[in-house]
Amino acid sequence: MERVSLTDSESSEAADGVHLALLAGTESMNVQHFEIEPGAVVEEHSHPHEQTGFICEGELTFLVDGEVVVCGPGDSYAIPGEQPHAAENNGDETVRGVDVFSPPRGNPSWQE
Repeated sequence: MERVSLTDSESSEAADGVHLALLAGTESMNVQHFEIEPGAVVEEHSHPHEQTGFICEGELTFLVDGEVVVCGPGDSYAIPGEQPHAAENNGDETVRGVDVFSPPRGNPSWQE
């Protein structure tokens, strides 16, 4: 069994105001904590990984296939692999949550 505490994980800034920390993982999936500051944007991107997530604090606005989906505290979501999606924090508080990726992925940079 692997145990990884958020306090022991180093966060990286994948885009301006978007902070990611890799947590526990296996050969088939991993967990990633995220913090997205007010006004921060995750530009449209896609990846082969299936992505599920849970919002703990704040409100995150997703754009998927031209549809706007707003997720707040207590909401979960699922994004199939290869589906283009974007997200932004239009609120006044930092969004905090977790994502699970299968297969596992590292900390991405959308600024490439």
